[in-house]
Amino acid sequence: MKGYVFPGQGAQFSGMGKDLYDNSEKAKELFNKANEILGFDITKIMFEGTDEELKQTKVTQPAIFLHSTILAEVLGDSFQPNMVAGHSLGELSALVANKTLAFEDGLKLVYKRALAMQEACEKEPSTMAAILGLEDAVVEAVCEEVDGVVVAANYNCPGQLVISGAVEAIDKACALATEKGAKRALKLPVGGAFHSPLMEPAREELAKAIAATEFSTPICPVYQNVTASAVSNPDEIKENLMAQLTAPVRWTQTMQQMIADGCEEIVEVGPGKVLQGLFKKVDRKFPTSSATL
Repeated sequence: MKGYVFPGQGAQFSGMGKDLYDNSEKAKELFNKANEILGFDITKIMFEGTDEELKQTKVTQPAIFLHSTILAEVLGDSFQPNMVAGHSLGELSALVANKTLAFEDGLKLVYKRALAMQEACEKEPSTMAAILGLEDAVVEAVCEEVDGVVVAANYNCPGQLVISGAVEAIDKACALATEKGAKRALKLPVGGAFHSPLMEPAREELAKAIAATEFSTPICPVYQNVTASAVSNPDEIKENLMAQLTAPVRWTQTMQQMIADGCEEIVEVGPGKVLQGLFKKVDRKFPTSSATL
């Protein structure tokens, strides 16, 4: 059984998707359609933009989504997933790839998500930090101990948990985690506290857009961030997606569940190799690769 996984924010690079645009008429058509839908020339920024331009949330999220979904589309008949999953933003890419969402609807939701998250970030100074080398339960206990908003946000792989919250609470949690033996407690260069209660305004905004969007029965199950389990029911997929912005990304549990359910190989679709690296942290010998044209 083959699983396809889709990366989230942070995997972007200048020049992403240019090979697809140059070598596939179908890709070119979809990139041009994306420019129309978004109302600005995102392909120009993807192909020629600086790191600074690509780092803007309103660019990053649709850029990664486009790279992933267009690559999956142009793979044609060789794209035969038994299961899919995506990390945070990547879940929307996965839902287009497994035909739950139409490409256009997925792109509109991604853009709405990016703008809503940006707005939520501006309301309160907040951030995220990676805690390395501590057990999940210890990091969760640290979050409980600290006053203010700080929660476990991204269970990336065993020994790597990202926390999210108000700046002051994150600083205290990092100090406490170090005291308890963390190898590193590293603040991340992000605009805000993603996957925490501070994203509630963005969640409400996005939930309305999700509710108004048509979700179809997928061609294979999606392992969703909120549940870390296989879901095929469109209504259930919708509910889980609505909860995603304020809930943790259970990626460690997702990888373990996909393997337990019979996944024998992972293909990463989109920029970078981050997710392949995380699978290797679960099982060093697990077969992984990048999708290519």
